[in-house]
Amino acid sequence: MDKFRSFLRRGGKEKVTASAENFHVGENDENQERGNWSQKSDYLLSMVGYAVGLGNVWRFPYLTYQNGGGAFLIPYAIMLALAGLPLFFLECSLGQFASLGPVSVWRVLPLFQGVGITMILISIFVTIYYNVIIAYSLYYLFASFQRVLPWSECFHWADKNCSRTPIVTHCNVISNMGDIVQMNYSWVLDNNLTCINGTQVEQPGQLPSEQYWDKVALQRSTDMDETGEIVWYLALCLLLAWLIVGAALFKGIKSSGKVVYFTALFPYVVLFILLVRGATLEGAFKGISYYIGQQSNFTKLKEAEVWKDAATQIFYSLSVAWGGLVALSSYNKFNNNCYSDAIVVCLTNCLTSIFAGFAIFSILGHMAHISGKEVSQVVKSGFDLAFIAYPEALAQLPVAPFWSILFFFMLLTLGLDSQFASIETITTTIQDLFPQVMKRLRAPITLGCCLLLFLLGLVCVTQAGIYWVNLIDHFCAGWGILIAAILEIIGIVWIYGGNRFIEDIEMMIGAKKWIFWLWWRTCWFFITPLLLMTIFIWSLVTFQEPEYAKIPYPTWALALGWCMIIFCIIWIPIIAIVKIVKAKGSFLQRLKSCCRPASNWGPYLERHRGERYSGMIDPQKEPDHEIPTVSGNTKPE
Repeated sequence: MDKFRSFLRRGGKEKVTASAENFHVGENDENQERGNWSQKSDYLLSMVGYAVGLGNVWRFPYLTYQNGGGAFLIPYAIMLALAGLPLFFLECSLGQFASLGPVSVWRVLPLFQGVGITMILISIFVTIYYNVIIAYSLYYLFASFQRVLPWSECFHWADKNCSRTPIVTHCNVISNMGDIVQMNYSWVLDNNLTCINGTQVEQPGQLPSEQYWDKVALQRSTDMDETGEIVWYLALCLLLAWLIVGAALFKGIKSSGKVVYFTALFPYVVLFILLVRGATLEGAFKGISYYIGQQSNFTKLKEAEVWKDAATQIFYSLSVAWGGLVALSSYNKFNNNCYSDAIVVCLTNCLTSIFAGFAIFSILGHMAHISGKEVSQVVKSGFDLAFIAYPEALAQLPVAPFWSILFFFMLLTLGLDSQFASIETITTTIQDLFPQVMKRLRAPITLGCCLLLFLLGLVCVTQAGIYWVNLIDHFCAGWGILIAAILEIIGIVWIYGGNRFIEDIEMMIGAKKWIFWLWWRTCWFFITPLLLMTIFIWSLVTFQEPEYAKIPYPTWALALGWCMIIFCIIWIPIIAIVKIVKAKGSFLQRLKSCCRPASNWGPYLERHRGERYSGMIDPQKEPDHEIPTVSGNTKPE
């Protein structure tokens, strides 16, 4: 009993206090400062949830159909091996080795710390509009709880162009008030009226789901100049989306790591159910054949555009260079096998994309069958697939509300776990910069971030909101990320040293034979940077000004878009200049010192540093903004 009382006097009180303040750290965590994943499955599902997002469902199937069907899988697999997986493995290893987020991890190369800031800023912009898309999914989910789906027919909100036929005929009639009005020809016949001779005109028809999306869900204004008012129900859905994110991240990875067991796995259940249901419908085989079967066109492989699309889809689908992979991996235990994790997550992501295509195209094939159209006439991508084409197809199924609820609940969960990782990336950055503050105030800071981002996102739920969403996506989620990725791989492999980085990885996963590293060296040193630079140049050459629904953006909006992306990437040269100015010596000496690891770079915990990093100082004792010094724990190559 005396020993127990002595324990309470000496250590028990401190332990309870630390637990109360630092509730995101568990007793069994290896890193008692930052915390670790409770289980490896928490990490893997979080990574899968982050990588597998809306693009796997609404972009990949369309790209496959557009680029030769099954033949597209060849460049897709090649680009995965040459560009996606090497960069994914690099980021996972980097975060796990130093146990630091995407900004602080650049102690490895202080000159490039602006790259980490760019990643964070782009993630913030994307996070703002990504939760708006989740809000759209919530709105459609709630709207599906009706006996008849509100977009199944041309109801009171529709105009004269609403029709399921591609061409709508109008004519002029004389109303009861004696006025001449233009009406839908079918309506005229149904009401036993007569058209005025010579007044019949044909116009393209709009699906009920398309008009519902524009007129009801978005209340879309004519262009971006007409902001309109905040659409109150979308604002409430956006608030709910942020409340869900805040609740899931209340305890950091300790809470989000449990939520992803549902949000990461549930989409697979829904995709399987939709595939089984779609396969039993008439026309399903025709849809699948357009996707990946008899319509495969191997001559497409001769076109450079196909290879560019494959590389771009792999790059964005795996969420590399956004900072999230580094942040999530930083909570791994030091000796976790990040190599096998990278392979598992990348393969899961790509197979999910292929699997989703079957579920999507089987339903679209049925829609084409009952409407008497070709599949090519009903297939769409992006918002048009998620909120127009697919809802239209589901509305024509028996028990339509049930299938609609499943689909939009799947979109909700697909978006949420990606959003969890994005917010965790932001809070991880704050934790690395202000660890003591985050220990005491993690929950308020997390909720504060969610509240601030909610307020910033309100402009995206005005009547011009969809134009804002499209603008941010077009500028911020494009080649800015490519710049960060190119500098990241050049900085780590060519400046810090690829061989040195491989030695760091071997400290975590054990020594490997030279033949094991031959592929990774080839990709990291040559192939991956070359591919990324090719995509970047291609993106600049083929850059087009954004538009939505064939409506061009005003000049001020385009200028704002350029300002957003410039604001994100301008920190790369600014931070580099600041680091050089703060260093000592001649310009060349300053440049060299900024290209060497800082003295607090290395494994976070002392027991993992070994002889190579024996001279490393405590990572918490020297903040990132101090003058970088020549690290005594590593030898330059």
